[in-house]
Amino acid sequence: MNDYNNVLVGFSELIKNEEFRPYEGDLRLGVDLGTANIVVSVVDSNNTPIAGASYPSTVVRDGIVVDFMGASRAVRNMKAKLEDLMGVEFYEAATAIPPGIISGNVKVISNVVESVGLDVVNVIDEPTAAASVEEMIKTGAAVVDVGGGTTGISILKDGKVIFTADEPTGGTHMTLVLAGSLGCSFEEAERIKKDPKQEMLVFPVVKPVIEKMAAIVARFIEGYDVDVIYVVGGACSFKKFESVFEKETGVKTIKPKEPLLVTPLGIAMNCNKQ
Repeated sequence: MNDYNNVLVGFSELIKNEEFRPYEGDLRLGVDLGTANIVVSVVDSNNTPIAGASYPSTVVRDGIVVDFMGASRAVRNMKAKLEDLMGVEFYEAATAIPPGIISGNVKVISNVVESVGLDVVNVIDEPTAAASVEEMIKTGAAVVDVGGGTTGISILKDGKVIFTADEPTGGTHMTLVLAGSLGCSFEEAERIKKDPKQEMLVFPVVKPVIEKMAAIVARFIEGYDVDVIYVVGGACSFKKFESVFEKETGVKTIKPKEPLLVTPLGIAMNCNKQ
């Protein structure tokens, strides 16, 4: 896991410093319309992260695009930024959806990506995309992608996803609970939730939501041979998130470094895979 943590940290640095690294073979593009961030990822034929761009998301809520033009503009700007940086042009991309959303919303997500001149060659569910990350493809693993409005889970066996599910509990629910506790607006609670300096205030309030997520996961993995759970996604960024999961599920729980970037990286890895 440490090796891939280094990969994720390196990918984060590429985004932060607006850099790219030399690559081998073809380039593959992934577009993640996340609730926390919209991320465009580039990997090469070896699935090595080459470049990326991230933009704070206000256009997607609970896996649904609520501002089509804003989402399109953000993806277009990041695509152009990466093309200028690397001196290449992108024509194809993969994207992802939370499991269980209705087909109309799937089409809207694809339409956003297509609106910037990209051919969508694959649409994958988010926890399966996260499970594509090399270190996580192993027998007896579950990958839990905690998004804004949903918690998605994939169970793997012999390197293949054998089960996926999604439940409507995620970061948005944490924010609603926090807003009620503090007597403030949703927007103010969201700002407080995302501020690392406020974690000692926030975590005890949202802990019951995390326990509910863990209980949902425990129910889904019952009967499967799962010896480790990987948690990814923006809503699991709290320092003690994985310890709550481990206590509630009784299963070793690991949170990679840069949990927001695992799914975007997995999406790019699935570009051209049908």
